Amino acid sequence: MGAAPLHLAVALDGTGFHPASWRDPSARPDELFTPGYWGDQAKTAERALLDFITIEDSFGLQSSKFSGPDSRTNQVRGRLDAVLIASLVAPHTAHLGLVPTANTTHTEPFHLASALSTLDYVSSGRAGWRPQVSSRLDEAAHVGRRQFPTVDRRHRDDPAAAALAGDLFEEATDTVEVVRRLWDSWEDDAIIKDQSTGRFIDRDKLHYVDFEGRFFNVKGPSIVPRPPQGNPLIAALAHSRVPWEFAASSADVVFVTPSDAADVPEWVDGIRTAERTVERSGTPLKIFADLVVFVDDDASIAADRKAWLDELDGWPMRSDAAIFTGTAAELADQLISWQAQGLDGFRLRPGVVWHDLDAIADRLVPELQRRGAFRTAYDNGTLRERLGLGRLPSRYATSAASASTQATRSVGAVG
Repeated sequence: MGAAPLHLAVALDGTGFHPASWRDPSARPDELFTPGYWGDQAKTAERALLDFITIEDSFGLQSSKFSGPDSRTNQVRGRLDAVLIASLVAPHTAHLGLVPTANTTHTEPFHLASALSTLDYVSSGRAGWRPQVSSRLDEAAHVGRRQFPTVDRRHRDDPAAAALAGDLFEEATDTVEVVRRLWDSWEDDAIIKDQSTGRFIDRDKLHYVDFEGRFFNVKGPSIVPRPPQGNPLIAALAHSRVPWEFAASSADVVFVTPSDAADVPEWVDGIRTAERTVERSGTPLKIFADLVVFVDDDASIAADRKAWLDELDGWPMRSDAAIFTGTAAELADQLISWQAQGLDGFRLRPGVVWHDLDAIADRLVPELQRRGAFRTAYDNGTLRERLGLGRLPSRYATSAASASTQATRSVGAVG
């Protein structure tokens, strides 16, 4: 029996992941902040039969510096809100999963739950969420409700950096927990809509979540009925132990960044160890590797294109993920080789979105299909179902049913 078919996603960010991508002739920078620009990307991704797209976002301007803003004027600056972009393109797609990035450090869980529930309704069960923490001082200053110590999170051995990371991911864990509780706070059949009796809702099937934690207290219930998926997909980018454990406790999908095929088993083992550490139950995390891709009909053309962009930017491209330059056949070889080391799929980051996203759709996907490694049509399920995750029942409905069953058993025992 051959390997399971690949899952494929694409990350979207401005004109692409190369800092000079906006200067490529295909880039369409004059359309960057228009609805059609994002709608066209989503339609191309759906034409490629991709599982989902992720949409980048943050609470501060893009920067060439890790810790804060820079003064550069020759790179794209500015973004549209990722959740709103996803809601915008949802009616113009039918199958593609939509996974916006939304911040857990400066956003209230109640607002996140409502926005993402709405996205799941607008997309008929194709919504997801990539939770993101923030330690940048300039981002905290935009909100003005908290202060952070000046630390560099790249120095993982620094006790102050480690303590801040621990706090941020503990808060993110609580945020996801509250959001999931709010999604569950309406039972699936809470809405009656019986015009003849005038009864719209069964109030007994709305539940307080009553969360009290270190960072916030939330009463609930949600103002939005339970999403079509029950719980929309949650996906996390994780580079080290603390984020791995966050993903293991809170997410359905994790994005990792191995450097080559030989590096993949170490990342997979790190994720599985994190699952055991947090005592994850249920379906194991789906593990996707991230790759920045430059794809052309000739490998030398792809390499030259990246080198030209590097020269324009004044510096070789740097990325947390491995950078691929080559042909679609060579990329297919790499994906299949890496998958064999324990991966479920890949999230591809186009170097230049209007060149490399088209190359994914028109060259890579047909190549994978010829090898029997990728779907040839969408199914009709939700995003969770497409990834083999299924629909989660409401925790409160289960508790209520269990309590009712227990009460019946007790009455029977007494009688």
